Amino acid sequence: MSDRIRHPAFAARRMSAEQAARHIRHDMTVGMSGFTGAGYPKAIPGALAQHITDAHGRGEPFRIRVLTGASTAPELDGALARVDGIELRVPFQSDPELRSRINAGKLDYMDIHLGQLAEKVRYGFFGKIDVAVIEVSAIREDGSLVPSSSVGNNKTWLDMADAVILEVNRWQPDALDGMHDIFYDTALPPYRSPIPLTHPGERVGDPYLQVPLEKVIAVVETDAPDRNSPFKAPDATSKAIAEHLIDFLRFEVRQGRIPANLLPIQSGVGNIANAFMQGLGESEFTGLTAFTEVIQDGMLELIISGKMDLAAATSFSLSPVGIERFLEHADVLRDKIILRQQGVSNHPELVRRLGCIALNGMIEADIYGNVNSTHLMGTQMMNGIGGSGDFARNAYLSVFMAPSTAKNGLISTIVPMVSHVDHTEHDVSVIVTDQGLADLRMLSPRQRAKVIVEKCVHPSYRDMLADYIERATATSYGKHTPHLLPEALSWHERYLVTGSMFGPEATQAKD
Repeated sequence: MSDRIRHPAFAARRMSAEQAARHIRHDMTVGMSGFTGAGYPKAIPGALAQHITDAHGRGEPFRIRVLTGASTAPELDGALARVDGIELRVPFQSDPELRSRINAGKLDYMDIHLGQLAEKVRYGFFGKIDVAVIEVSAIREDGSLVPSSSVGNNKTWLDMADAVILEVNRWQPDALDGMHDIFYDTALPPYRSPIPLTHPGERVGDPYLQVPLEKVIAVVETDAPDRNSPFKAPDATSKAIAEHLIDFLRFEVRQGRIPANLLPIQSGVGNIANAFMQGLGESEFTGLTAFTEVIQDGMLELIISGKMDLAAATSFSLSPVGIERFLEHADVLRDKIILRQQGVSNHPELVRRLGCIALNGMIEADIYGNVNSTHLMGTQMMNGIGGSGDFARNAYLSVFMAPSTAKNGLISTIVPMVSHVDHTEHDVSVIVTDQGLADLRMLSPRQRAKVIVEKCVHPSYRDMLADYIERATATSYGKHTPHLLPEALSWHERYLVTGSMFGPEATQAKD
């Protein structure tokens, strides 16, 4: 590891993960690196989980508050949740074990916009950060830190923590060195200045993270891969959604509302996002840029092919094949990818200034364009709002996408009223399903309802929704946004009771 830990004083603080984890104690607040399965600490969480288990075996309390960048991996969230070691988790998660405990009420979870967490910690809203556990790919001769495959909130954790544990991971590619742009501005309101960024490709910071040597209490060596899922080829539903969206962007170009090379793209993760990237690769669009949170396989291929000139994000989320492609083309990618802290990658002012096209997934939308992206049946947390809200409210175009049905058609993605609201109708420009695309701009609520039902609803549910709207319009207390309050959430109730949102009229229509 001598080529990865090149500062003697940092090297002198090397110890095992088991030794380092003993610095973390009950009732501490711990800031950990990690964003979408990339750049999370690989050794400390497992060692800490064992210490927690031992303490519980002795009858001693041991639970901590865990703050990260976004989701991590089973080796962190799963390991700590499994031993009942988490009291509070912030801000985004995707681990099944952790999710199960959140929904069982066994630990507290705070869902917060990813672009806001770092500044709220800096304002003191979360109290002090006792320990930061940060993965880096190297420690340079001058003591600066080469970030790994995600930046997330690492700068803030390093700045605000009383003590720091560094994991130096040899697995992280040398090619990452120089790919980061860490913006150093610590002013608090009312003395903050604008971030001087007017193009996704500008560099306004430093390639490296900084931490005072006196804060570093341990350096742990690791050689372990990020935990990311294999790439899944887009299915027919995802391709249909992508085709509707690309046709819409062509129309916007013809109307002169966006340039021929589009505007900076923000794209969430998942099958639909990869299908959209694949569709862009097969389209006539060139000279593309991205100002986003995560670079996954589809976006990486756009850069390698030359279709996309530049992508700025806070993290990679690459499959094993994607990682091989990154290493194969590292020399070219070094000049085309910039990784920043999420307080910059998700900054609302920058999203609006750059005019981003925001593309995010959803669980459900209602007939007026309100979107639920976090809760199943209004009560069970799925993953969290992530960065979708940072982009949706401030984007040039705010697009939400999902299949028109779920659970083999037993659930309609478009419902009379969403069971939980993450994005109000005011922040949603376009809704897309495999059935079609609804452009909601400049439409009143009743006009929105009409176009959503016509364009986005699965045929099995279209008559049900049309009937609901007709009866609501005739008898609702108000005519501006008609609703039948006793029935507004009846579709969700019907599913919980019968296992299907189908009503008698829909079942007959389907038959």
